[in-house]
Amino acid sequence: MVRSVAEHKYFVFYKPYQVLSQFTSSDGRASLSLFNFPKDCYPVGRLDYDSEGLLIITNDKSLNQKLLSPKYRHRRTYFVQVEGVPMSEDLEKLSKGVEINIQGKTYRTLPAVAEVLVDEPNLPERVPPIRFRKNIPTTWLSITLMEGKNRQVRKMTAKIGYPTLRLVRYSIEKLNIEGFNSGEIRQFSKEKITKLLNL
Repeated sequence: MVRSVAEHKYFVFYKPYQVLSQFTSSDGRASLSLFNFPKDCYPVGRLDYDSEGLLIITNDKSLNQKLLSPKYRHRRTYFVQVEGVPMSEDLEKLSKGVEINIQGKTYRTLPAVAEVLVDEPNLPERVPPIRFRKNIPTTWLSITLMEGKNRQVRKMTAKIGYPTLRLVRYSIEKLNIEGFNSGEIRQFSKEKITKLLNL
């Protein structure tokens, strides 16, 4: 008997704020089950509940390994709204690597690319929006990492004294969420997604 091989499916999803990067929720929080994905698909990696942006949903297990294994490093760019106005010397610290706490141990981050975005990025409104405070300015940064530790970006900006207010994963390699609405799902072919991810 010849078994039929399941067709691989690839979805790019703009994960909204306050949605878990999993299909189940034991505490009533919103999860991926609210969205129309095939039953055999699952997220590649994760985004925190309070982060937004690019999440890949697929049934191709090999993609998971290629994107998440430390031996295959991929550029991940985040647009980060922070409290305050970082100076160039602050961004230089991020670029060189800072010490953060990962599971109770001190970890030095790999060199990153950290820049101030002159213009506010073209992103969908967050629901609910961040709390506006007239006396405290905010700044949008672009931070590109070659790794993805738990809550790493938030820990990095806090380390240099600028707490993260809003965090959006914009791209992985050349795959990005430009023009997406929050909660939008787009299906990609294997050829297109592997090309954009430089796999």
